[in-house]
Amino acid sequence: MFQPNIFDADHHHMLDMTPNSPENEFGKIIREDDFEARSGAETILEAPSGEDQDPNQRSKRKRYHRHTQSQIQEMEAFFKECPHPDDKQRKELSRHLGLEPLQVKFWFQNKRTQMKAQHERHENAILKAENENLRAENTRFKEALGNASCPNCGGPAALGEMSFDEQHLRIENVRLREEIDRLSGIVAKYVGKPLSSYSQLSTHVPSRSLDLGAGNFGAQSGFVGEMYGGSNDLLRSISGPTEADKPMIVELAVAAMEELIRMAQGGEPLWVSCDNSAEILNEEEYLRTFPRGIGPKPLGLKSEASRESVVVIMNHMNLVEILMDVKRWSSVFCGIVSRAMTLDVLSTGVAGNYNGALQVMTAEFQVPSPLVPTRENYFVRYCKQHVDGTWAVVDVSLDNLRPGMISRSRRRPSGCLIQELPNGYSKVVWVEHVEVDDRAVHSMYRPLLNSGLAFGAKRWVATLDRQCERLASSMASNIPAGDLCVITSTEGRKSMLKLAERMVMSFCTGVGASTAHAWTTLSATGSDDVRVMTRKSMDDPGRPPGIVLSAATSFWIPVPAKRIFDFLRDENSRREWDILSNGGLVQEMAHIANGRDPGNCVSLLRVNSANSSQSNMLILQESCTDSIGSYVIYAPVDIVAMNVVLSGGDPDYVALLPSGFAILPDGPGLNGGGIHEVGSCGSLLTVAFQILVDSVPSAKLSLGSVATVNSLIKCTVERIKSAIMCESS
Repeated sequence: MFQPNIFDADHHHMLDMTPNSPENEFGKIIREDDFEARSGAETILEAPSGEDQDPNQRSKRKRYHRHTQSQIQEMEAFFKECPHPDDKQRKELSRHLGLEPLQVKFWFQNKRTQMKAQHERHENAILKAENENLRAENTRFKEALGNASCPNCGGPAALGEMSFDEQHLRIENVRLREEIDRLSGIVAKYVGKPLSSYSQLSTHVPSRSLDLGAGNFGAQSGFVGEMYGGSNDLLRSISGPTEADKPMIVELAVAAMEELIRMAQGGEPLWVSCDNSAEILNEEEYLRTFPRGIGPKPLGLKSEASRESVVVIMNHMNLVEILMDVKRWSSVFCGIVSRAMTLDVLSTGVAGNYNGALQVMTAEFQVPSPLVPTRENYFVRYCKQHVDGTWAVVDVSLDNLRPGMISRSRRRPSGCLIQELPNGYSKVVWVEHVEVDDRAVHSMYRPLLNSGLAFGAKRWVATLDRQCERLASSMASNIPAGDLCVITSTEGRKSMLKLAERMVMSFCTGVGASTAHAWTTLSATGSDDVRVMTRKSMDDPGRPPGIVLSAATSFWIPVPAKRIFDFLRDENSRREWDILSNGGLVQEMAHIANGRDPGNCVSLLRVNSANSSQSNMLILQESCTDSIGSYVIYAPVDIVAMNVVLSGGDPDYVALLPSGFAILPDGPGLNGGGIHEVGSCGSLLTVAFQILVDSVPSAKLSLGSVATVNSLIKCTVERIKSAIMCESS
């Protein structure tokens, strides 16, 4: 049976990385860089240096202590799960191993330095391999120049008759043709006849270009179409590609992959660095480098381009699998991807993996607010492993294959490069390059969109980094029982995290301006409008049966996003804004950490209300934050159902109606950063509720129910504003 427990605040996070942590304080005296990489069997104790050092002790600068093999094995195993133990974990480990806490501390410092050195050696090896490839390529170019022929007469050409760039392009074209021929063989079984060579494709396609629809483009280039917000649902109207389209899709994907590689690896003048460390795409240089592309930018669309890199705690093959599985991709990036579907799989890859995989998809991208229109795209996704072992996944729009389709957003080659690193880490370079009509965006959100934080590469990598930490935390096995939560079984921990994941996905898919939702505005007072929609819930074990009323509103508040996040996730301040708790005290019963930031966690809360009907009310809550945005999402849960979940039972049958908050910065800040930047002084807060208004589905919804939820959400907003502003003052 589930037993409630109250945890001390010091137990509420796995890794304390705050500036005031004891490890960072001690770092002022002894830093990790002072320790050279040595074998795991030695711990090096150094006396303080500089003015803090006793002159009489300088002769005793180093003292070596040899650990036993069992001690090393224990610390190695702990390091794999938690490379940055806090003071409490170090003390427990030292007692268990019979060592001093300082010895354990130094061993972990040396181990981290050792791992860093291994990373550097691995990167050096990769750079050497790249250098050899460049040398070999340079040799091939020289040989090709020696065998150059005149493009007019076919005879030998002097070097002066053909520019180096032209000859380079010809060699590159031959290589791309070979790649297209290989993929065409894979697609042949879908087309129904063999595609023996690229020349056969050329009879259908005038030139090797991303602009496959150039013949029809001129007729629609000046027509943008109706603005966002209509009943038109682009994603539902798109069908899979025809057999005649598939050879062109293959060619398009190969050219897009080439462009992505150059966009991800290129420097100046293609990418120009700014004062705030951000990179801006040089549009003129881009058009010179990629003159064909997918055609000229349509009238009314603006370009958005960004690039960002990150090192994540996930194996490179797991990342590839997530990106190529539409369900897992939608789940990991549920805050960005509101809907996605695979229409056709042209190739599943070769050699038992996704190398060479091609699939045609649709997706809808969102910002968690009904005030920002979603972006719908019809595109092909292509995955390839390159010679150096790097994996790349690229998307490019297929709008030109549908001349009658009016698109308000299209993806130029966008995606990521994934490089394997030691110990299960991966380096990801993400490129986002889109053209979009953003005129329907509310003025309150326009600075955020213009900064690139709303849909740009920085948001994608921030989300990926946080989700990788969440997955790594869920798989941890060395968590002391009773130290972080009362859930002692691994099965119970996984079931609770799975339930929280479904809750977050349900909230994210229902808070944006998706064209699948029929939002109705209840008032006309500006940005504080409350938008509502109704859905019938039937035969869904994960939702209570009946009519569900969803309501959402977004507003600006002159308080930093970090402060709002800490206020809303704190159970001690919950009664100041949560009307449903009736002012009762809220007690945290269980806590599962999800990453380095203490704000990333799943909690089980109990409301101790004077109302006897709510005395046993439990609330499942997940709070998560990264460099771009934050969420605090919660849902009332039945205590009997939660006992089943905590025992390792199936969480899919627990009915949830999540509500919560999405917090974004109101702009890029002083240094182009996001939610955690000190210079950011304002926030964009979206509040969303889901309420079961009728347990029996019917065709009509009473005005009283709508008025009730309207009053509820506005009262909550006023309480939050009052409490946060009072706390700030």
